[in-house]
Amino acid sequence: MEVASDARPPVCRLMDYGKYKYEQSVRSREARKKQTRTVIKEVKFRPKIDVHDYAVKMRRAVEFLDDGDKVKVTMMFRGREITHPDLGEKILRQLSRDVKDHGEIESGPKLEGRNMMMQLAPLRNRPSPTKEEPGSESDSEE
Repeated sequence: MEVASDARPPVCRLMDYGKYKYEQSVRSREARKKQTRTVIKEVKFRPKIDVHDYAVKMRRAVEFLDDGDKVKVTMMFRGREITHPDLGEKILRQLSRDVKDHGEIESGPKLEGRNMMMQLAPLRNRPSPTKEEPGSESDSEE
């Protein structure tokens, strides 16, 4: 097998091709394990949302951002609510201020039909959380 074709003279090596293919597949499997997929979670709001309901949905969005997922925030307008998109945008801007410690705006509020959408991404400089396995609590043994 040719190892370095750029070198003068080209460098070749005798090897077991089956073993080489197996090692390549092991390396590609390991690379896939370390890969992360981008997951987009969605949180839906309405313009007439109450304070407590807003707090619950905001907490849910913060959980998603802390897990490293992107959050798609949708403001749904029904009936005549669409005549006041400024109310929906005000709520979305408030949400972005409330979660600024956990995420940043990837795309600002945009009105598409009867929905206004905004996308939040987790902060880049925060370390990604490592999920502990159950039963591995070290400080519970007293």
